[in-house]
Amino acid sequence: MAKFRYRMQSILNIKYQLETQAKMELGKAQMALNEEQEKLQKLIDRKAAYLEEGRRMRENAISVNDLRDNRNAVLIMDELIVAQRIEVAKAAEVVELARQKLTEIMQERKMHEKLKEKALIQFMEEEKAAEAKVVDELTSYTYGQRGKENGNGDGSDEYGHAAPD
Repeated sequence: MAKFRYRMQSILNIKYQLETQAKMELGKAQMALNEEQEKLQKLIDRKAAYLEEGRRMRENAISVNDLRDNRNAVLIMDELIVAQRIEVAKAAEVVELARQKLTEIMQERKMHEKLKEKALIQFMEEEKAAEAKVVDELTSYTYGQRGKENGNGDGSDEYGHAAPD
């Protein structure tokens, strides 16, 4: 039996490599998103700490400068939080693009795998047909030889039936 060789195996191998790369890119993008989200959470926590510090300052008798500094720190944290939310949104967009790219590459790979399966099925059917043909030829030859051995020089069997061609 002949060995099956998929003629587009090199393309399928490339699809596997592209899929692996896309998975790695998605992983990196997801890590970057997580880092940006952690930065955002730290800024939010820092703002909450400043707000809590401002409440404590108002409860105790302290200077106006300390209160003003605290209020400025809170305002700066608000600006930093807005900027960080933009960075988180950008990172989330990168993750989504990487996810879409991975999905597309996986679909292409699956398509090539299905083509390979169909080619294998067709190959197996052709091999089966070729094997059946060989068996038929062998049977015909054997049948014809049996007729010759029985003394019928014309290739017919002992009953006078002609051997198939």
